[in-house]
Amino acid sequence: MKFPTLYYIRHGQTEWNASGRVQGWRDIPLNDKGRAQAAQAGGILSELLARDGREASTLPHVASPLGRTRETMELVRASAGLPREGYALEARLREIGYGDWEGMTFAEMRTAHPAHYALRDADKWSVAAPNGESYAMLAARVREWLSALAGDTVVVAHGGTMRALMVTLGVASAAHALDQYIEQGVVYVFRDGKLAKYA
Repeated sequence: MKFPTLYYIRHGQTEWNASGRVQGWRDIPLNDKGRAQAAQAGGILSELLARDGREASTLPHVASPLGRTRETMELVRASAGLPREGYALEARLREIGYGDWEGMTFAEMRTAHPAHYALRDADKWSVAAPNGESYAMLAARVREWLSALAGDTVVVAHGGTMRALMVTLGVASAAHALDQYIEQGVVYVFRDGKLAKYA
């Protein structure tokens, strides 16, 4: 099945990113570096679209509803010369839910719930954090969103969401996707069954 092209941007850095704390569904704002990364990604996006002979204003823009993704999207759009508003929110693009582990570092998770951490560490795709989501659950909602997508789209979401997309779109195995660091301040393009990164 052929899917539309996705111009995918991970939100800019937050203080929790910088300190190694998982955010999940927590609403942590961008820091100064994150705002600069968002603006940088907007410039890269403009160059990519121009190269592809596209106008940013003709593509739908959709973001996860969390604050860090909304702020990133607005900075991306401003960099592309678009009004900050004028994009859609999509709950199915939220980050993976880390439940009781949100706000913790991985070391703190291991200390707080050693048995559960070991289970999840052995099977990150299928095992959820306590009161959280598994990557398989995240992929199910991402797949549902993809199946309703009408055309090429600019997306601002999260690292976990992108890993689920990589597996759903067949560009990576679950093991490979879960091992990838998803960069900030760059644009990833899912097109014709392939994934490319532009920095």
